[in-house]
Amino acid sequence: MDFELVRPSLAQFNQASGRSSEDSSLGTRDASSFDGRTSSNPDPYRRTDSPAISVSSVGYQAPPSSSPDTSIDAHRQRELKWVSLMGTVPSAQAKKSKKVKKLLIEGSVPSSVRFLVWSHVTDGKAKGIPGVYAQLGQRARVSASSDIERDVQRCSADHPQMQSNQASLMSLLQAYLTMVPDVRYSTGLTLIAGHLLALSPEEDAFWIFVSIMDSYLRPYFSSNTTQLEVDAALFSRALESNDAQVAKKVLTDMSINPVDLCRPWFSTLFVDVLPLDYLNRVWDLFLYEGVPFLFRVALALFYCCRRRILEAINQDSLFDILNHPSPNWLPPSPDAFIALVYSFKVKDDDVRKQRIKMEAQVKRQTQTPRANPIAAISLSFPRP
Repeated sequence: MDFELVRPSLAQFNQASGRSSEDSSLGTRDASSFDGRTSSNPDPYRRTDSPAISVSSVGYQAPPSSSPDTSIDAHRQRELKWVSLMGTVPSAQAKKSKKVKKLLIEGSVPSSVRFLVWSHVTDGKAKGIPGVYAQLGQRARVSASSDIERDVQRCSADHPQMQSNQASLMSLLQAYLTMVPDVRYSTGLTLIAGHLLALSPEEDAFWIFVSIMDSYLRPYFSSNTTQLEVDAALFSRALESNDAQVAKKVLTDMSINPVDLCRPWFSTLFVDVLPLDYLNRVWDLFLYEGVPFLFRVALALFYCCRRRILEAINQDSLFDILNHPSPNWLPPSPDAFIALVYSFKVKDDDVRKQRIKMEAQVKRQTQTPRANPIAAISLSFPRP
């Protein structure tokens, strides 16, 4: 496996979080490799003899907590920093900008400018074509309209932030699905679009959504690619490299298909899984980092739920643990969770290379000819 995975450093994680979560203890892991500090291995969360593990770890450090007297001023300063940065770094260059990454990592993006930051990082404004969204809304209803309406009502009941935007959510999904005929509707689209609408005006949310789909997620929902199967297989390898005991429990003993693990997470961007403030921080970084960041988030969730995973007695209980983790199992703050996420290193170049190799393997195994994912992408814009 070509991934470079760095096990989370307990000292680093505790410095970021102020305490370890309830599931930070790693159960029955062998003391020489993963559990218990010794003079020869001062960091028990990294196995120095593992070829998948880097000898050194450069992890995210959560910023120190602000005092109440300075929190308002700090919030305003962050707003000003983002406004200034968005005025100097072109949106087309945002994903290549070290300044953007530094500011994203330094602390939470202020909620007052979050949708603007997301639009800037995804280059959503550049996707927008004046008048197109309104014209798309005038097209005939898509065949999945009844499914969308059902999911909008259900998701709004589960996510209060979506309740006031049900009509806009229906309109956004209707417009998108008429524009991209290769995309098959699933509930994940409702969850992702609904979360965007909770923070963004409708048309802005639409073009951010288009940008996210085009850049990262569209193959997950297309009938012409095997990308979700590929990424699930890659993640299962990453899990095996990171924690063989948990991987054996989940993938072998319980015979869980990796796709069934990854679909509820990757195809919803964790909207149904993480508390809202944690979710926003994950999105802040995902929109910059891309799909490899989803792998890190998934590894962090396995880490947080580890003891309960090992105690699970059947598939139903395991899926309940993974898809509905208690907030008490997570680090005490969103920034502490991001610190944990960044302690799992996955090389982006390796992911891209392995994706190409794995997709070829999946195609051969399924013996089903698949269209070229690039050639398969089509758009159906309204005529002027």
